[in-house]
Amino acid sequence: MTEPGERHELMIERHIAAPPEAVWHALTTRMEEYFCPRPWRVEVIEQDLRPGGRSAMIMHGPDGERHELEGLVLEAVPNRRLVTTDALTGDWQPAGPFMVGITELTPDGDGTRYIARARHWTAEAKAQHEAMGFYDGWRIVADQLAELVEKADAPAAGA
Repeated sequence: MTEPGERHELMIERHIAAPPEAVWHALTTRMEEYFCPRPWRVEVIEQDLRPGGRSAMIMHGPDGERHELEGLVLEAVPNRRLVTTDALTGDWQPAGPFMVGITELTPDGDGTRYIARARHWTAEAKAQHEAMGFYDGWRIVADQLAELVEKADAPAAGA
């Protein structure tokens, strides 16, 4: 049981040199370009960005690995915050919960402060996620997202 104040949370944070609107757009519409550390890739089945909307993806590994992610969107505040969970699937069906994922975007000077959190039900699930490579994997994903939006946001040559 979680004690008050314990969140069993893992978190990464970084600055992205693009406005929150650009980061949000890529975060929510271009997942297939950044969501998995390469050479893994993700196939987006559905991302219904409303509370109770379906969040479904399949992660494909370079050696034929396949990991299905199925859950619900809990909160989607454009340009600010996206919260998902695998604790429930469509039609409010309980599932084997692993985490609640929280992505927050905050204006930060001429860019965006990007924070991604994974909150787990137990210390054991948190430790398992960390052992799976949470920090390396989620930092790579944040770097790939930043690369995607910073390149798109860069001024045109000669401008």
